[in-house]
Amino acid sequence: MSDPFRQLASFLARAEQLLERIEPLLPPASPLPEWHLASAFRWRTRRGVGYLQPIARLPAIRLADLQDIDEQKARIDTNTRHFVAGQPANNVLLTGARGSGKSSLIKALLNEYAANGLRVIEVEKGDLTDLPDIVELTEGRPERFIIFCDDLSFDAGDARYKALKVVLDGSLAAPPENVLIYATSNRRHLMPEYFAENLESRRVGEEIHPGEAIEEKISLSERFGLWISFYPFDQDAYLNIVAHWLKAFGCRHDDIAAAERDALNWALERGSRSGRVAWQFARDWAGRHSGVPVRPRRQRTKAAPTDAPSATRKRPGNAP
Repeated sequence: MSDPFRQLASFLARAEQLLERIEPLLPPASPLPEWHLASAFRWRTRRGVGYLQPIARLPAIRLADLQDIDEQKARIDTNTRHFVAGQPANNVLLTGARGSGKSSLIKALLNEYAANGLRVIEVEKGDLTDLPDIVELTEGRPERFIIFCDDLSFDAGDARYKALKVVLDGSLAAPPENVLIYATSNRRHLMPEYFAENLESRRVGEEIHPGEAIEEKISLSERFGLWISFYPFDQDAYLNIVAHWLKAFGCRHDDIAAAERDALNWALERGSRSGRVAWQFARDWAGRHSGVPVRPRRQRTKAAPTDAPSATRKRPGNAP
């Protein structure tokens, strides 16, 4: 073998050895989504590569299980029905009191419309910069996707804040017609507001114009076309939710009536009369008094054909 060929063979051998040493350090290839495995997915990252992880088991909560938020439920249900049917619909921001059913509504909507092609992708706040990649995965799919961001809030200067703004309505590229964003937050404007920022406001004639800092914070929430507000429950509404869950756990009518005083004391100790507190009390009381299982049945979900009939059986699951 001549010297040039010998040198080339030696070079290729060394290059192959180098690639073998480097390959374990490279990020793995991003797996393609397995859309047929589930109707809900969670965005995960591993070694810098994002992928959609199917969620096999979901809470069996139904819209009928969510008590005393009828107006909020009707508004988001109408918007979601329009979206699933291919009609115009809005991104949704659900804000207000903690434990009032904001996240539960999203779970219930999935159970209601999964058979009609609705899919939910849960994205944590730390992964919002990956939203363009997530949207790209859904483009061209026949399903209708809700990207669900729970408990959303930002600090000033947070890069993820700008990433969400761009995906909502701030890019030259038109958003795909089969994707909406539903977000929940305890803050209506998603960012902290300070008293000093209000001093920047100015009066022009009879109008009050907020300063630039306030305008920037409002600009994100304004990109959600539908705002739905939730409020603390009064005592009657709280007891109504308690009764619903005690009944779901198999308690008798007399037992439910006898539990009212304990339910009020439970709420007093927790400092809240929310739906979440009502659910937690019902689990505790039913477990201690009725002897029935306190875990409501859960369903294993699979992606269903878009022309499959909707499930109509009511299942308990008012967990917030």
